[in-house]
Amino acid sequence: MVTLNNTTIAALLAVGLAAPASAQQVTTFNGPCDASAAVALDAAHFIVANDENNTLHVYRQDQPTPVASLNLANFLGTAADEESDIEGATVIGSRIYWITSHGRNSKGKERPARQRFFATDLIPGQPPTVKPVDRAYTDLLRDMLAAETLKPYRLGDAARLAAEADGGLNIEGLAATADGKLLIGLRNPLRQQRALLIPLDNPDEVIAGKRARFGEPILFDLGQRGIRSIERVGSSYLIVAGPTADRGSFALYRWSGRRGDAPNPVTGIDLKNLRPEALFAIPDSNRVQLLSDDGGIVIGGIECKSLPGTSQTFRSLSITIRE
Repeated sequence: MVTLNNTTIAALLAVGLAAPASAQQVTTFNGPCDASAAVALDAAHFIVANDENNTLHVYRQDQPTPVASLNLANFLGTAADEESDIEGATVIGSRIYWITSHGRNSKGKERPARQRFFATDLIPGQPPTVKPVDRAYTDLLRDMLAAETLKPYRLGDAARLAAEADGGLNIEGLAATADGKLLIGLRNPLRQQRALLIPLDNPDEVIAGKRARFGEPILFDLGQRGIRSIERVGSSYLIVAGPTADRGSFALYRWSGRRGDAPNPVTGIDLKNLRPEALFAIPDSNRVQLLSDDGGIVIGGIECKSLPGTSQTFRSLSITIRE
């Protein structure tokens, strides 16, 4: 079971998390370029999904190469080379929930393989790993389009567009609440220039095959950015905000978790030239870790995601928060 040092982190967040961060350290890990979703398995290990394939990789914090990998193609019901576009992850106890983009491809073509919501359970060990739970749920988008609470936001219109088109549908964030629910963060679309956060009230029932129930969405002003990652850290949430399309700036926000409260920019943190899409707290510490989706980084004239697997890398920024 992953146990966060919530007392320490909550105290740090209580002072605003606007105090300058120290010991900002960028490290590089080998494996995928597109580090799109991740959670900590324990204080020394984390697990990463690559949005270009269906493989999860387990890393030690002090080793650049994966110590374990798990291909989910059979579990997800996709072809080995078919992209499920896993974009968000969060953990409750020893269960990790994962969500795919649920969006169309860049040409606006529907891709059913990208419509997955699923869970894995932690298997402690050296190294720790995970095992899939039940089966992947494939009707979350249908449930979203049918939900009365979501109809004012015209997600049906968004779902007919390419994921990164203006107003397209693209899920990238997933976070747990204190009462066992989940929050789904949308990179796209914005509504009234604000990002959408959608409560999922019954995640375990959905994993068991029941229809999803959604709460009333929350809208955030993130400087005309969407939600690229969100994570509960202590009693508050950290949000990575980024462009709805491919170009634009990233920023880190803190949100109290209370409906009606606006997120506040986190100051004193240099995201450098990273494109963070995964964010998690490191257990038993006062550090958070951001992983960069580096698939579009050009190395030697070639995009990282087009390089041979042995040459692909992603960057990680570890931030120590001080009072």
